[in-house]
Amino acid sequence: MILILLPTSDYDPTESSVPWQAMHRAGIDVCFATPSGLPAYADSRLVDIGFGPLNPLLMTREPDLASYRQMIEDTAFRKPLSYADVDPSQFEGLLIPGGHAKGMRSVLESTQAQQIALHFFKADKPVAAVCHGVLLLARTVDPDTGLSVLQGRKVTALVANTMELPAWVMTAAWLGRYYRTYPQTVEAEVTAALSSPADFLRGPFLAVRDSADQPQRGFVVRDGQLLTARWPGDCHRFAAEWLRLIGTRT
Repeated sequence: MILILLPTSDYDPTESSVPWQAMHRAGIDVCFATPSGLPAYADSRLVDIGFGPLNPLLMTREPDLASYRQMIEDTAFRKPLSYADVDPSQFEGLLIPGGHAKGMRSVLESTQAQQIALHFFKADKPVAAVCHGVLLLARTVDPDTGLSVLQGRKVTALVANTMELPAWVMTAAWLGRYYRTYPQTVEAEVTAALSSPADFLRGPFLAVRDSADQPQRGFVVRDGQLLTARWPGDCHRFAAEWLRLIGTRT
């Protein structure tokens, strides 16, 4: 069984539901966990409010919204565990979606979520994270070394100069710091947790959204049992690579 960690709210619907749907279709059992054990729903701006004229650039694609609608009808989604009730030894893999809005902080700043993530690294089990989800791993410290569990790993995450900062500039006039979850960019914080700045891989400068028909357009980084991706536009490839990774464990 695979564990998906969600915040109280505000995660990205693509980054959660596309991997979920891939696992569901493959017959892989999935369990969700949230801070309080209540169902957690995605960022409403990405689900239905939208971004007005910027929708073609920033809004969730309709096929991925359809996956999200299916996910939130799933029995496991409607009956999540609380972080406190998670026994990570019962799970074969961990997946952490990202998201921009404030609700994401409930997972990114959770010491319980960090302890869950630590188990998977110490047990060398598969871990997947995308976008802001990689921040949770950057903040997870191995007590044996005093360093992030990402030390010595090659990863990717939300890229500052071509993704996070341009989206913030385009929307700041009416959304304020919506695209700046923290003062420091995701790339800067993740890179600081690595052994070398060269271990952060940005992928192609011009990012192109992938799709179910063209997953090869996405960019992911696999380092052993760790899989990371940058943004929703990588998530069909991310899901396909995740199935390959966890398939080696079954």
